[in-house]
Amino acid sequence: MKYVILIHSNPQPWGHPTSDYLPEHQALPESVRRRLNSDFEDGFAQVMERGELVHAEALGAPSTSRLFRWRDGDRVVSDGPYAEGKEHFAGFFLVDVESQQRAEQIAELFAGPGETVELRPVMSGGSED
Repeated sequence: MKYVILIHSNPQPWGHPTSDYLPEHQALPESVRRRLNSDFEDGFAQVMERGELVHAEALGAPSTSRLFRWRDGDRVVSDGPYAEGKEHFAGFFLVDVESQQRAEQIAELFAGPGETVELRPVMSGGSED
């Protein structure tokens, strides 16, 4: 079953990896930040060893986006306005795993202080159990 792990982040400031730019992460003691990074690297190494990563991309800053809408019978392209929100889509990881439980284990690797991670099944990748 395929799942997308969506990484949401605050656009101010913008950068990758997102945790390095979040005040909640920056406020942690260095030893805690090192442990969290090590936990992520160890967990993600297991994802790679198991062949579960299909694809991943970090996205550019929201200020570089273009919006495409339909208005008054025609297409309109603009730089905004966006739906109001404090978080923006920062990147994604597509994984192919044996169960939702495993997908949730992987998604937990990405959830750190100040971060929001969304796990969603891919409709073409298997069941929606």
